[in-house]
Amino acid sequence: MAIYECEACGARVPDGVIVCPACGRSGAQCADCGWVGPRKALLGTPCPACGSRRHIPKPEASPWVGFAKVFILIGAVILAAEIVATLTGGIHYPATITGPMTTARSGQSATSLADGRVLIVGGTNDSGTLSSAEIYDPRTGTFSATGSMEMARTGQTATLLPDGRVVVVGGKNDSGPLASAELYDPAAGIFHPAGSMSTPRSGHTASLLADGRVLVAGGQSQGSVASAELYDPGTDTFHDTGSMLTARDHHTATLLSDSRVLVVGGEDNARELASAELYDPATGQFSATGSMATGRNNHTATPLADGRVLVAGGGKASFASTQAAAEIYDPGTGTFSATGSMTTARENHTATPLADGRVLIAAGEKDAVDLASAELFDPTTGAFRATGPLPMAEDSQTATLLSDGRVLLAGGRSGSSLPIAELFDPKAGVFTALGK
Repeated sequence: MAIYECEACGARVPDGVIVCPACGRSGAQCADCGWVGPRKALLGTPCPACGSRRHIPKPEASPWVGFAKVFILIGAVILAAEIVATLTGGIHYPATITGPMTTARSGQSATSLADGRVLIVGGTNDSGTLSSAEIYDPRTGTFSATGSMEMARTGQTATLLPDGRVVVVGGKNDSGPLASAELYDPAAGIFHPAGSMSTPRSGHTASLLADGRVLVAGGQSQGSVASAELYDPGTDTFHDTGSMLTARDHHTATLLSDSRVLVVGGEDNARELASAELYDPATGQFSATGSMATGRNNHTATPLADGRVLVAGGGKASFASTQAAAEIYDPGTGTFSATGSMTTARENHTATPLADGRVLIAAGEKDAVDLASAELFDPTTGAFRATGPLPMAEDSQTATLLSDGRVLLAGGRSGSSLPIAELFDPKAGVFTALGK
């Protein structure tokens, strides 16, 4: 690889780099073949690729904060950090180039497909509730549009079924909570109408059971509801099952290793809940289990490798305060116990179990202020420590573990809905900013 000298600061820059990593000075592009390089190498000299002397100056760009440098040129996002690392002594930088989402959205769902791609569905932006969907392909690092839903919706659930399809359930739009459901076929890239629930709901949970059915519990429908339903993909129908002991929405539901489902917290008509309950698929009934030390909603509940569940953060239904406290649920004893608190209080964040057993906690909001911070929970020590941070503050994004161990964060809001995405590299502890 040829090495050129930046005309602005003299830094050594490899060919193909259109922004100097040392000073941020941009390069130039060959108008005939598209080859790019520093201005000093191109302007007034033949293109090393095709010999042309017609060159297009590239606009100035500023270096990005931190080691990883992200540059947005002509609507594309270019990450030059891996090359910078080679020139600065081999420091590791993430080396991912990924485009922005096709549509700004928050309140969407994100589902990992059987082939490793990620389906992102619905949500809202400044234009209203969305019916559109898109696919992220980690092999190409790009988002592309796929078929749209029959009905616009936000706050829905989207669950991967054993046959590879995705069932999208409930949510809401301008007409209120929805009872309808749709099935996405990844092979065809289209949605089909599915059976409808007996109760319209949003802010509910959906859990894939061991037998392939989907448990849909709680949510809002003219107030918080306690009812639950089971979706059977074999018959494409919903039918009622036992109701929860307490009406709740914005709660969590976590599948345990013994096939039961742990439902935690949430709110009951603007009253935050500390209670928890267990659903037993064998009996179709909910039963009480131990309660948390504090009520919370908009929190996360993440299964750990040893079968316990980490419950972190959340807020009060009155919006009075955001919590940093975390608790661990032990299915063996049916009790919650305190663990280390997060470094930052947060709600409407994401929590993703990593391949090494740690949990990534990212973004969210604290007392209505969006956060760019992130942290990692280590179950062996019971402690959180800071990582990241994200390139920008956001909340209500989705987070999806990819097959290569990285985490895709997509959409969300920061004042308004965002078209951005980020990739977190657990080995480097670094987020890569993607999109606009």
